[in-house]
Amino acid sequence: MSEQVRYITNEQGERVGVLLDLEAYNRLANPLALDDECLIGLSQDELQALADSKLAPAAQNQLNDLLIQNAESQLSADEVANLDRLLAQVDQLTILKTRARYTLHCLETLATEVVA
Repeated sequence: MSEQVRYITNEQGERVGVLLDLEAYNRLANPLALDDECLIGLSQDELQALADSKLAPAAQNQLNDLLIQNAESQLSADEVANLDRLLAQVDQLTILKTRARYTLHCLETLATEVVA
């Protein structure tokens, strides 16, 4: 008998319950929690909204303007710092969007496995 699973039996010796170690329980109860890349605690609608999100229009316009000025080498030191900050935000948003899409994919895969 596996150390991860122990059965509870009645007086007739029939299995009527099961005890799992915590790791086995967590794998069964919430398999996505074991994957550090998955975003836990968000609904599918929230994950989809995040996956489809974009930089705020004002920030996107500012980024576009700074990129044009940067191509023409017309940025001050403050503007370069602002451009770097906006590009870092874009990078973080891209990572979050990718993790949301990955989490949605994992949820779809789990749903398919349950049905099969």
